[in-house]
Amino acid sequence: MRTISVMVVDDHPMWRDGVARDLAERGFDVRATAGDAAAAVRIAAAVRPDVVLMDLNLGSESGADATREITASLPTTRVLVLSASGEHDDVLQAVKAGASGYLVKSASAAELVDAVERTAAGDAVFTPGLAGLVLGEYRRMAAEPSPPRLTDRETEVLRLVAKGLTARQIADRLVLSHRTVENHVQSTLRKLQLHNRVELARYAIEHGLDGSP
Repeated sequence: MRTISVMVVDDHPMWRDGVARDLAERGFDVRATAGDAAAAVRIAAAVRPDVVLMDLNLGSESGADATREITASLPTTRVLVLSASGEHDDVLQAVKAGASGYLVKSASAAELVDAVERTAAGDAVFTPGLAGLVLGEYRRMAAEPSPPRLTDRETEVLRLVAKGLTARQIADRLVLSHRTVENHVQSTLRKLQLHNRVELARYAIEHGLDGSP
């Protein structure tokens, strides 16, 4: 059976080294450790472990951001979050960033070993009680209605509304009639269930359609 390679990321040296030592003693190939998000991303790319044990709170940095970068650039590497927090928002943040599982630090050594082995095998591993939370959230998201689909022309008009152009200016810019622009505006208002151009502009800005960085 192939030895599972791991990497441990935590900003507390004693905890980080202790977990690395425990895993090495149990036969895992501990390829590296890291104490911050930037180092985690850089070292993971170099050693390419099967599993990264990731703390979420890395001082001023986010383990979720490191998780997102690692899972995006290393498709065969899985991230198992090992955190002191069992908060709803933290768990969902980790999963949305690409983590394969979430274990709280109160887990026993045997539970940790089992979680690493199962994560390496492709399972989704969660501390008891957290799996239902994640499943419930994704069911809720799946049940939400999809955002309304705008046509390319409606989106183009919406961008210009967000920039503060009047209907007449938009018509001149797009070489359309004033009535056609108004029709697009009214159609967009209906689709988005908004009431006026102010709300329309706010929607465009909130969704990054105004061209601002």
